[in-house]
Amino acid sequence: MYKLVIVDDEPSVINGLSNYFDWNAYGIELAGTADDGDKGLAMIKEVEPDIVLTDVKMPSMDGIEMSTEIRGILPGVKIIFISGFDNAEYLKSALKVHAVDYIFKPISRKELHTVITRVLTSLQEEARAKELVNEMQVKLVQSLPLLREKFLLSVISDSFKEEKVRERIRFLNLPLLDAQAYIVMVVVIDDLSLVMDSRSEQDKQLLSYAALNIIQELMDKTMRGVVFEKVTGEYAGILMQGPETLLEGEEDGLLILAAAVRDNLSRWLKLSVTIGVGEYVNKLSELPLSYKQAREAAAQKWYLGKNQILTVDSLQTSENEHYRLAESEDQVLSSMKAGDIDGLRNALEDIFESMGRSRKEGFRYGKNVSQQLILLSSRLLLELNALSGEWEAKEAEAWELVLRQETLQDLKKHVSSYLEEVCICVKEKRGGKTGGVIDRIHRLIHERYAENLTAVDIAEGVFLSPTYVSLLYKQETGKTLFEYLTKVRIDRAKELLQDPRNKFYEVCYAVGYADPSHFSKLFKKMTGYTPSAYRDQL
Repeated sequence: MYKLVIVDDEPSVINGLSNYFDWNAYGIELAGTADDGDKGLAMIKEVEPDIVLTDVKMPSMDGIEMSTEIRGILPGVKIIFISGFDNAEYLKSALKVHAVDYIFKPISRKELHTVITRVLTSLQEEARAKELVNEMQVKLVQSLPLLREKFLLSVISDSFKEEKVRERIRFLNLPLLDAQAYIVMVVVIDDLSLVMDSRSEQDKQLLSYAALNIIQELMDKTMRGVVFEKVTGEYAGILMQGPETLLEGEEDGLLILAAAVRDNLSRWLKLSVTIGVGEYVNKLSELPLSYKQAREAAAQKWYLGKNQILTVDSLQTSENEHYRLAESEDQVLSSMKAGDIDGLRNALEDIFESMGRSRKEGFRYGKNVSQQLILLSSRLLLELNALSGEWEAKEAEAWELVLRQETLQDLKKHVSSYLEEVCICVKEKRGGKTGGVIDRIHRLIHERYAENLTAVDIAEGVFLSPTYVSLLYKQETGKTLFEYLTKVRIDRAKELLQDPRNKFYEVCYAVGYADPSHFSKLFKKMTGYTPSAYRDQL
């Protein structure tokens, strides 16, 4: 409901307007009446109406003077003047106080309806405009984090004129002004695909939020600055050097901050991160240079390893080293053809050592070399008619692992493991020694079934990789390693159960099981009897 106050020195006018016009039908509440300007002004100050209907000419304080006062305290109120025809000149000066409309006496319902309808339309439009402004202000506040992130991204990525961004920095309330120097620190999550792939979108956002908070809190304890997420898994911190922060040249303090960030992310979020630190720059407009240095330093984990703090000093490379795969390709191929594991390992060692010395080639080249090696092995398997569906699946997995690796050392480990399996497969394909491997596996299981035996233990015992041993055994016998291990254990348990002096739990432990309940269920599955029933039927 809108509120209305009527001010007129004629009782008949007030009576008529109060009682013979249905204000409620227009959504208006008559909040009060007054018979002169003094009383009207006091009432208006008290009830704060939306509409004032007032006579122009009144004793004591006329409508013009009262309206001038009203404008000072309630600038949004709608003032409608009532005037006689003989007061037309007086009305012209009255309209200078920005009245919205006027009505001549005697007042007709039709004219009053027209004027009130116009005023209500004006009030509704102003309310909608005010509501829109409020909505925009709320949306602006809600979008400030995104606007800040977008601005900070442009600051470290693009060239700009410093004087043109100062107003935006103040508007976004960013602590980036009045610094002696700036420096960028980049925090990159190691093994990003492994960290993110298993998480829901909500968990990813929570992880990012938590990481940003930890980094910002640690920064605030040492230096002024701001951190933001540049891309998924990469956080860029812009740090400021000023009278109350680190002095220029005190790199130790910056490295202590970086170490605290690394250690806290590991402690609280179980994240391994590599941190790259750029060099100090004197102007905001030079931040892209410091960011580039920090990012390039972090990228050196490809050669230097993960979970480290790397500075521009780590960018030193040997310009004389230059490596190409063709120099070692023949040695790799001949070693695999001959089934020579040691020769293959030596060849791969040379390849990866050369790539480590020739850093200018970059990690993309390292992955390309690894993919060429996998293709080389694939051609060899094809020549020997050994490229089965299982090997095609293993090759696809090897390709995917190559693309996911972030360090040269990890890449070497995965490529070497795959090529060694190919080498063994080729050797056995040429020499027909698969049966010998199966015999060695059986012998090892019979000797060590009482231990907590794993696929890794079995593979080490026959000098092969776990994946290859499992695949080979399944191909040759149609069963898995653990199916055979279980059979050996249950057969031995049957023998032990024939002696009534052996307690059930002793038999369980003697054949390699730690849980008697699990052993009992497994025994029944294999024999159709529980251990006690088996002994009874004997």
